Amino acid sequence: MEAQARAIGFAKVGVTRPDALPELPARLAAFLEAGHHGQMGWMAERTSWRANPAALWPEARSVIMLAELYTPETDPLAVLDQPERAAVSVYAQGRDYHDLVKKRLKQLGRWMLERAPGHQIKVFVDTAPVMEKPLAQAAGLGWQGKHTNLLSRDLGSWFFLGAIFTTLPLPPDQPEREHCGSCRSCLDSCPTGAFPAPFRLDARRCISYLTIEHKGPVDPELRPLMGNRIYGCDDCLAVCPWNKFAQAGSEMRYRGIIDAPLLADLAGLDDPAFRARFSGSPIKRIGRDRFIRNVLYAIGNSGLPKLHPVAAALLQDPDPTVADAAQWACTRLDKA
Repeated sequence: MEAQARAIGFAKVGVTRPDALPELPARLAAFLEAGHHGQMGWMAERTSWRANPAALWPEARSVIMLAELYTPETDPLAVLDQPERAAVSVYAQGRDYHDLVKKRLKQLGRWMLERAPGHQIKVFVDTAPVMEKPLAQAAGLGWQGKHTNLLSRDLGSWFFLGAIFTTLPLPPDQPEREHCGSCRSCLDSCPTGAFPAPFRLDARRCISYLTIEHKGPVDPELRPLMGNRIYGCDDCLAVCPWNKFAQAGSEMRYRGIIDAPLLADLAGLDDPAFRARFSGSPIKRIGRDRFIRNVLYAIGNSGLPKLHPVAAALLQDPDPTVADAAQWACTRLDKA
């Protein structure tokens, strides 16, 4: 199976059991009780499935976890020093990974079922109550670092995860142990201090959450800390020393839709133009208004008076959150 998975395009594969994580219910409950999920109410829904993979599909006997690379070709943090341009998380610069990874999962699943007739599979890519990162660690793909993301000694930080649940009883792989040691690079790099402790994330302060999941105005205290990041944040991933072992990604469709564009060009997008520009991109799902809100925060943080007219043009935007962001940006640039 490993050879076939690699031939399809996956970089790594591992197997675990659906009941391999008895500690998940307590971990999830603590995260939710602390309110660290913010507005992501879906995380508190169907917790019986999310905290127990064996309950999601009781007939499943094995979980196959797969990694697909999207390693950047250049330093993803370089754009942070270009205030008139937008910083977009590496994973969102091309085609939506949900579509591409799911196709590969189904292809591998069909190959498996041809060799094991009578069995069944279900595939998941970040769209169901499946805790992919703990399952991936249990399957030996890597470990959840102090930033809570999965990383690997031979892949670094830059890979997507996919899961195939199957009724096939497959021999499980050994789980991976943690290899962070005393390193604090990811924790210290966070612009907003989103890590209250190692291995704990408060999403309410995470720029990825704020730019993608958070609806409405962002706390004014946090806006200046977002810099020019308009969709996601790669800081804690990019500084990880394990990335020196990262392998190059081969899927070129994860690049090319957007790459450090000018903020002024993005601010002028109306809804049809936004949808056309980001067709096939994961960015499309947050909608034009939330996207323009993020762009205006970046304009306000730019310190560039020449962008004042760009922000001022949106002061009367029909969306109150966009209008609020425009006012904030104009005020910041007035001071600049």
